[in-house]
Amino acid sequence: MSAPTQLGFVSLQVSDLATSRQFYTEVLGFQTLPSSPPDACLFATQSGALFAIRTPIVDLQATSQLGWGVSLWFSIPDLAAFLERLERKARLIRGLQATPFGNTAIIADPDGYWLTLQEVTAA
Repeated sequence: MSAPTQLGFVSLQVSDLATSRQFYTEVLGFQTLPSSPPDACLFATQSGALFAIRTPIVDLQATSQLGWGVSLWFSIPDLAAFLERLERKARLIRGLQATPFGNTAIIADPDGYWLTLQEVTAA
């Protein structure tokens, strides 16, 4: 019997698609896929899983903390240099910190979703 152990897709519901698209592309450097539907923006990843932002399908105003309890991690080769470029472009939740998983930092996107950035050695 097979089990659903490989992540295939992650999508965040955002309050303003254009603002979030600009944050993920211009601030974080994500590359959009040309096949995005009009109510979403799909991004290219190296791992094979798809990451997207989309217009809300639930009432985002019904909660005070979006994504509470969910942790999204994105890999990056030179975390310290990346954090320097992010200065004043993203809200820093937790700065560079050594962890059992390597160096990490946490930033917030325009809706307040926390994104963990994990330093990885380029292959």
